[in-house]
Amino acid sequence: MNLSILNTDIQEFINTHLNSSVTALVLKGTPFPTVDTKELIEQIEAKSRCEKKLPTWFNTKNIYYPNKLNIEQTSSEITAKYKSRLISGDSIIDLTGGFGVDCYFFSKVFKTVVHCEINESLSEIVNHNYAQLHVNNIETINNDGIAFLKSSTTTFDWIYIDPSRRHDSKGKVFFLNDCLPNVPAHLDLLFKHSKNILIKTSPLLDLSVGCNELKHVKTIHVVAVNNEVKELLWTLEFGFEGDLLIQTINIKNQGEDQFNFSMEDEKSMESEYSEPQTYVYEPNSAILKAGGFNAIANQLNVYKLHKHSHLYTNNTLIDFPGRRFEVLNVLPYNKKALKNLNLAKGNISTRNFPETVEQLRKKLKIKDGGNHYLFFTTDLHDNKIVLITTKAD
Repeated sequence: MNLSILNTDIQEFINTHLNSSVTALVLKGTPFPTVDTKELIEQIEAKSRCEKKLPTWFNTKNIYYPNKLNIEQTSSEITAKYKSRLISGDSIIDLTGGFGVDCYFFSKVFKTVVHCEINESLSEIVNHNYAQLHVNNIETINNDGIAFLKSSTTTFDWIYIDPSRRHDSKGKVFFLNDCLPNVPAHLDLLFKHSKNILIKTSPLLDLSVGCNELKHVKTIHVVAVNNEVKELLWTLEFGFEGDLLIQTINIKNQGEDQFNFSMEDEKSMESEYSEPQTYVYEPNSAILKAGGFNAIANQLNVYKLHKHSHLYTNNTLIDFPGRRFEVLNVLPYNKKALKNLNLAKGNISTRNFPETVEQLRKKLKIKDGGNHYLFFTTDLHDNKIVLITTKAD
């Protein structure tokens, strides 16, 4: 850490140039003899990324920032807060601490928190920032988390770990044993130090693949923010062999949509099918990722349009964890019917349909936007159809 960065005049310069052109700043160079251009740019780029993602850090004086990659890889405050709602206790250890956002929110619900980070510089930065944030129940340890556990006799109420994909695994199917740390290979060690483990993974991980690699999985949380799936959270409880619960949440600017189901129920249930009725429903991205296609039909008493279309319908408007639409018209997908569309603008989506949105726009000469929502999909009779709808919210 270059503590000169915390000088008042340098902090003012950083705050003044958060929206400035990085190229122009590089060409201009640093105006400060104690801070080089690279250091200054790193602070500006990293802090600018925190305004929305990490407002607590952004709005706290004398926060020291690592390079922007560390900021990009860290949890957002929104998802970190959600994690802190799931678990609590006396003690937790984060084996892959990073910038320390998750630990900060864990410190609100645990008496003691241990933050392990192998990168010496990052560990030092996190320790400094916790002091600025007035957090005094987090111990920062500059060590590899797995190595620390191997040499420790301490047990914890919870272990938290956020493995990262190895660079040489790009393009391959996403497996946990391709990550660092290799969680499946160290499960026995982890359970030796805690009966409860929380694992964060990328949404790219297939749920069935993760279940096959792990053991004692109790719950999987599929976490979306404004309908974009951000992370999967796996809770493991030593000895648990019961029915796996899937909990989905879509955290919106106003409120949350939650939908839960058991994996066994999803496998054993069957959906009922119908032609499009008065309303059509599109599940949010968390439910689509979780694969709760039969569970949502059964729990909410809605019908599927087709086994693979993942659109639902009924005649009575209901609360639904996703988007709701009123059906204005249903057209067969053919040239004669499409000539009657007469729409210059429309929001096009495809579900179980052979053509892409781009191909359809070009073919139909429909620009993006407007109040009409067009769903190109397949019905229960395997016919290609177009649903002309408007939002029902």
